Amino acid sequence: MTTKLRCALIFVVFVLGSALCAYAQLRPEVTVKPKPKKPPAAKVTPKPAEKAVAKPEQPEKPPEKVPEPEPAQIVIETSPNAEVYFDDQFAGRASPQGRLVVANPAPGERRLRVALAGKRDYQAKVTVVAGQESRIEATLEDLAPTAGAVKENPKDGLKYVWIPPGSFMMGCSPGDSECDADEKPAHRVTSSKGFWMGQTEVTVGAYKRFARESGRAMPQEPNFMGRALNSGWTNDAMPMVEVSWDDAAAYCSWAGGRLPTEAEWEYAARGGSTQARYGALDDIAWYADNSGVSRIDSSHIWRQEQKKYIERLRDNGNRMHEVAQKRANGFGLYDMLGNVWEWLNNWYGENYYQNSPATDPQGPASGGLRVLRGGSWSNVPRSVRVSYRYRYAPVNRVVVNGCRCAWEVNIP
Repeated sequence: MTTKLRCALIFVVFVLGSALCAYAQLRPEVTVKPKPKKPPAAKVTPKPAEKAVAKPEQPEKPPEKVPEPEPAQIVIETSPNAEVYFDDQFAGRASPQGRLVVANPAPGERRLRVALAGKRDYQAKVTVVAGQESRIEATLEDLAPTAGAVKENPKDGLKYVWIPPGSFMMGCSPGDSECDADEKPAHRVTSSKGFWMGQTEVTVGAYKRFARESGRAMPQEPNFMGRALNSGWTNDAMPMVEVSWDDAAAYCSWAGGRLPTEAEWEYAARGGSTQARYGALDDIAWYADNSGVSRIDSSHIWRQEQKKYIERLRDNGNRMHEVAQKRANGFGLYDMLGNVWEWLNNWYGENYYQNSPATDPQGPASGGLRVLRGGSWSNVPRSVRVSYRYRYAPVNRVVVNGCRCAWEVNIP
């Protein structure tokens, strides 16, 4: 480097240094505080990893037991000693009180059958549900007896005959020229249910039972114009007489039955016959001609000596006779014609046949007189026909009026 150039550079440096010193003297003095130092971060010594403490193993909970359902149970109420079957398998016999409990039958739909001799089987489908009790009332109905079947009623000791359901022509019989207006028109009637009918008229012996049990006094003994017909009620086989309609109805109710309707009586009296009488009159009935000491022509006496008719019967010793001495009708019933008149349940209606129901007619709803049927030991033949209708005040008691009973249900 030349001397001139070195001298020039020294000069420039000198000038610049002088200028910088002058500038430094002109600026105000600024004191800059030093920034505080951050304290050193605390040294964190990592904790040693804790050893995991093994928890004792918990035994696994067994699955909750679903409670088993209670077994099913079926309680059957039925007739005493009836046999019970499920799906044709014998399940047991009802107690003497008519109860059987079938425990734990298999669930589902089951066939129930309850059986007893003389009864119609009870059958039903039963749904058995586990844990559920079912109660079943298995009512056993009586088998319909055969026509003419006979049973004794333990209450009154009399025999009763089964009259089956059926239809017949009620009223004036074909070819009968002696019919009154109230026997017409003949009309078809149906007995829809069948019923039991007393095989005989109510006897003195049976009525005595009723009087003892009910606390009733026996009626005045029968007397026909001063002549005793059953002195002291000693002959128990005689038909009971001197009873009012109320007496007769009360007796039948006590015996477990009722008075028959007029239609029931005629249906039973005919016994399948369409004629005015179910046989020759002397063979089947006690009536005025044959009920005395000697045979008489009562129709002739009635026409010629009507005012003396009763006296003639008294003098001839006419009277009622023991029941069941004549031939029975087609149903096995005795004395449906003759011996004594029989009180019926109906009120009398002179024109009732003109609008009578065709099925199970019950007679007029009200009236003043009650119906009697069959004729008696004191009557002429004209009155002893199956269609003949008689009426009487229900309060009256006479020596020719008695009764017989009917049942709608089976006799025990």
